[in-house]
Amino acid sequence: MDGIKYAVFTEKSLRLLGKNQYTFNVESGFTKIEIKHWVELFFGVKVVAVNSHRLPGKGRRMGPILGHTMHYKRMIITLQPGYSIPLLDRETN
Repeated sequence: MDGIKYAVFTEKSLRLLGKNQYTFNVESGFTKIEIKHWVELFFGVKVVAVNSHRLPGKGRRMGPILGHTMHYKRMIITLQPGYSIPLLDRETN
């Protein structure tokens, strides 16, 4: 699970849980195939599709010094019907 940083809980990601889709932020160097493999091994589920987009880094300022945070990828993972990730399931929380 080195590639997956954390699960995302926004209004859109909570709405996608009803469609059996889960949202994760991942390291920017990983591909869809690698993330699909990690999710299937770690959670024991079958992944149907993986959609991704790269979010831009945000600008940061510390006094006169300008900088930015690192960009990262967000993956939306669709599972087969009948599978779910129990840690993120709304019905059990």
